[in-house]
Amino acid sequence: MNYAEESKRLHAQWQGKIEVVSRVPVTNRDELSLAYTPGVAAPCLEIQKDYNKSFELTRRHNLVAVVTDGTAVLGLGDIGPEAGMPVMEGKCALFKAFGDVDAFPICVRSKDVDEIVNTIYLISGSFGGINLEDIAAPRCFEIERRLKEKCDIPVFHDDQHGTAIVVGAAVLNALRVVGKDIGEVRVVINGSGSAGIAIGRHLMTLGVRHLKMVDRCGILCEGAEMNSAQAEMAALTNPGKQSGTLSDAMKGADVFIGVSAPHVVTKTMIQSMARDAIVFPMANPVPEIEPDDAKEAGAAIVGTGRSDHPNQINNVLAFPGLFRGALDVRASDINEAMKLAASYALADLAREDGIHAEYILPLAFDKRVGPAVASAVARAARESGVARI
Repeated sequence: MNYAEESKRLHAQWQGKIEVVSRVPVTNRDELSLAYTPGVAAPCLEIQKDYNKSFELTRRHNLVAVVTDGTAVLGLGDIGPEAGMPVMEGKCALFKAFGDVDAFPICVRSKDVDEIVNTIYLISGSFGGINLEDIAAPRCFEIERRLKEKCDIPVFHDDQHGTAIVVGAAVLNALRVVGKDIGEVRVVINGSGSAGIAIGRHLMTLGVRHLKMVDRCGILCEGAEMNSAQAEMAALTNPGKQSGTLSDAMKGADVFIGVSAPHVVTKTMIQSMARDAIVFPMANPVPEIEPDDAKEAGAAIVGTGRSDHPNQINNVLAFPGLFRGALDVRASDINEAMKLAASYALADLAREDGIHAEYILPLAFDKRVGPAVASAVARAARESGVARI
């Protein structure tokens, strides 16, 4: 199938992938008076007396805002907020299909951090959670940090943390298959933007101790010119202070993770890695190295972002269940404990089926995924003190 042409045709036919559907009947005078005036004044006054009632007497408890500024849309880059709307609608459709979470797209026509933060904060009273989407680095880090400080509902940048959660689960199970210890393996991440940095931080929380980050200028090393987020990672990684290229970084590495650009990895680079190498070239739609080439070069386990190869590393495994669990306990935040719980839940679910080189993650349409992640996340929220019910 030519997905581009068929999708364009269907989008013209669909005229949008989501719609608002009423949950109440409005077919006679009494129903009208209960859903709207005069009856609706009573729940309004209840919320005025107790802010928490806004989660109980409205749909807010199950509603997530999917927010973008259109600056980092899929592999398309800065195409603008309106052009990003089809992706935001798609994300909302996935929220509903995989987590029974109602979500609404918000496309903000600004690249100013202060304006974006203030806009999202001012509308946050309508939602139970905020999902930031396709916002370019390093601006996305500051926007998320400031919103988490201001808002009393979960704020989550899926390009960062959703990716990190699924990669974390994939790494845990891949290492189990090849019989390596997470604290001993050498990991290389190519791509030091929002996803790469979040993956690096999450893997270190999971136990990785030997990590090198690489961007288009080479291995991140203290003292080099880079943005503030990269500088923080440079201080936490690359303990040997190695400089050089991606090729230099990959020599002897046990794990390669790519969130960068097509075909930047060669067979020679894979051959230079350690025995039973794990290779996750996740650039989409064209990976850093073709999976067959990576295997021919000696990789033991290969995973990509694509659905037409084994071991698809797909954010849809994480964000619907993550928000479902957070909303169910009315969490005030999505914290590190909840993200770790999501990774472990995904890894454990695949292990129940028996993991092997071509099955390290549950499949996207496995109906067990959402509930398993939601349950683990809700439990972690309660144990870490951010649950409010």
